[in-house]
Amino acid sequence: MTLGELITCERTGKKMPSVGDALEQLLVAAKRQDSLTVGVYESAKLMNVDPDSVVLCLLATDEEDEGDIALQIHFTLIQAFCCDNDINIVRVSGMQRLEELLGPAEETAEPQDLHCVLVTNPHTDSWKSQGLAEVANFCEESRGKNQWVPFVSLQDR
Repeated sequence: MTLGELITCERTGKKMPSVGDALEQLLVAAKRQDSLTVGVYESAKLMNVDPDSVVLCLLATDEEDEGDIALQIHFTLIQAFCCDNDINIVRVSGMQRLEELLGPAEETAEPQDLHCVLVTNPHTDSWKSQGLAEVANFCEESRGKNQWVPFVSLQDR
């Protein structure tokens, strides 16, 4: 957000949305347009086949996942691939909120692997909400501060 936009928000009394809110809006809109890939292995397959279609990679963990060495190795490989292909990456906590946003797995009894979620380029521009621009700006600002994989905490509601 530019200084001019910030001043305009203050003058009009609009509250500046948080990055977490923008991320939630983006995920809901992308889900409606079937522009999400969920799961570490499914995400790896998509990035191998069509990395240009990916606009954002979310790597989600909670405290209990921090000790999972295999998951951390997968995250390291995915991060390296995303950096090589100029894909924005965000680390996310709040797996329960993420599950609420993305809903249950389709017609399966198994829970979804929400540790890696990719947002792919939409076929139409209709859902390219402010959320995508907000998250992309957040990632760019974080890289400017040498924080290559920024962190966002999704809050339970």
